[in-house]
Amino acid sequence: MDAETPSLARAADKLVTLFDAPFGGKPKGRFRISNKLVRQILGRRRLYEDDIRQLTRALLERGYVLVDMDSFFVVLSANSFVNYRRANEECLR
Repeated sequence: MDAETPSLARAADKLVTLFDAPFGGKPKGRFRISNKLVRQILGRRRLYEDDIRQLTRALLERGYVLVDMDSFFVVLSANSFVNYRRANEECLR
């Protein structure tokens, strides 16, 4: 796997900082962010599939999940999913 570029690392760190910052009436936690702001954080005029994939990987390495919702992105803690119920073969029958 390629090493993170400095701009990508800064962008991922900025999103983690936002996750831990109080705004929107909440002390911290999941949030949505527009494509425009993600482009701004990355210093790009356009977002390409590879940009999103690299940012997703950088956030996963930090314990966060980036969800692409087409017109915006969602940032969640990977720990959010630990207590989800598990599907198994029996429930698929």
